[in-house]
Amino acid sequence: MARYVNANTFIEKLPDQYLSRVEERGTTLSVGQRQLLSFARAMAFEPKILILDEATSSVDVETEYYIQEAIKKLIKQMTSIIIAHRLSTIQNVDRIIVIHKGEIREIGNHEELIAKKGIYYNLYQMQYF
Repeated sequence: MARYVNANTFIEKLPDQYLSRVEERGTTLSVGQRQLLSFARAMAFEPKILILDEATSSVDVETEYYIQEAIKKLIKQMTSIIIAHRLSTIQNVDRIIVIHKGEIREIGNHEELIAKKGIYYNLYQMQYF
C-alpha cells in the first residue's frame, strides 16, 4: 500500500526504511509524510467512503505532487469527498461542488465549471494566472 500511495518515496530514504520507528502521533515525520501514511492505512482498511479535508494544505510542492497522485488513485477505488481550496487537488474528480458564503453556487466537473466562467473559473484564474 505504501508504494501505491507514494509513501515509499520517503520511507525508503529513512535509515531503517520500513523498519524505522515512528514516534507517537508521527512527530518524527513531516505533515506530508503523515498524510501519505494515512492514505496507505486507509487503503489497507478498504473503506467505502474516503473523506479528505484539505489534504494538501500544509505541504511542500514535491509532497503535494505525491499526495495528488495518491488522491487520483484513491478516488478510483472508493467514493471520495474532498474538501479543498487548492484547485489542483480536485481537478480530476467527477463532480465539484462550489460553496460560497454557505450556499451551493456551482456544480460540475473541472471543464464544465471553467466553461461557465463563474466562481470556480475566477478562483482558477487567481490560482494559476
